[in-house]
Amino acid sequence: MRKLDILLYSRASGGGGAERVWAILANGLAARGHRVTFAFDEKITGDGVDPTVDAVEIGAGHAAAVLHLARLLRTRRFDVIAAAVSVSCVKLALAKVLALSRTPLVLSYHGFEEYKTGRLSAAGYYGLPLLALLTSRFVGVSNGIVRALVTRWHAPKARTERIYNPVPMIAAATADEIATRPPVVGAVGRLSPEKGMDVLIDAFARLETPDARLVIGGDGPERQRLVRQAADLGVSDRVRFLGRVASAAEVYGLSRVAAVPSRTEAFGMTTVEALSAGLRVVASDCEGSREILADRYGELVPVGDAAALALALDRALAMPPDPAPGGARARQFSADTGIDQWERLFAGLARPG
Repeated sequence: MRKLDILLYSRASGGGGAERVWAILANGLAARGHRVTFAFDEKITGDGVDPTVDAVEIGAGHAAAVLHLARLLRTRRFDVIAAAVSVSCVKLALAKVLALSRTPLVLSYHGFEEYKTGRLSAAGYYGLPLLALLTSRFVGVSNGIVRALVTRWHAPKARTERIYNPVPMIAAATADEIATRPPVVGAVGRLSPEKGMDVLIDAFARLETPDARLVIGGDGPERQRLVRQAADLGVSDRVRFLGRVASAAEVYGLSRVAAVPSRTEAFGMTTVEALSAGLRVVASDCEGSREILADRYGELVPVGDAAALALALDRALAMPPDPAPGGARARQFSADTGIDQWERLFAGLARPG
């Protein structure tokens, strides 16, 4: 496979799920010898972007970002260009038009409800038939997202495919190691409404397992409200907020059971990471977690149902751990597997050298 010159673009250099995926992809492709330019609107401290990646901060203003991207496309002969999340997809498509570029464009979609987050984000979904005129391939991060892109948003089926997010594996603890841990429930995610941490705290307050504790990794706009909720429910002395963590291992390495209480989830990297760490997983029955757990690798409860979540967590905490099945499932979503698929896609679309 010849070495490619690739442009990846997204909102930030790290932080959220999609941005983290793009950083993992940039690092992985660069490690394989490709020249990778990672353009982003905002640099996140501790983003994990390797020095081998050409990092370019575009700036936060939409119009200025489009112009900056267009200049980049005019001055560099990329083999393929790609954007993650709908707002970035629209901006890179506009830059391609302004630059009169014929470089193959790939647009990657990571959420079911991004269209609700702003006008440009909405344009990435409602305007998808127009974007299809400029786009060589649409990618969804799960089967559920691909179905939505094709059936609801009218993406061309022949040019839409699924590539699961590349997930770095966490070293799995043994069954004996997990069994000797105190009854800690671990959760990792952005502290925003869609992640359902309020439901988890409500459920935790209902647990009957003696001396149970809850550890939450992540930060976001809901943090203070969640802290108040824990205090109001009388469990603040048993709930620990770690803030932003460098790796989910910081939480799952302390935990006996993992909780994924999301109201909506397109894929669920933290679900895979919990499985790779050897933990039992209790998750809300949304698309992403359902697809990963496949009715075999964890327990699903109705979305938003704190009572059902509490019962499932009590059961999971009482069961002997068995890391092997979940670990095997997690490896199907490994970073190398995902990067392999992206590399093949880009190589297939790239202009002849």
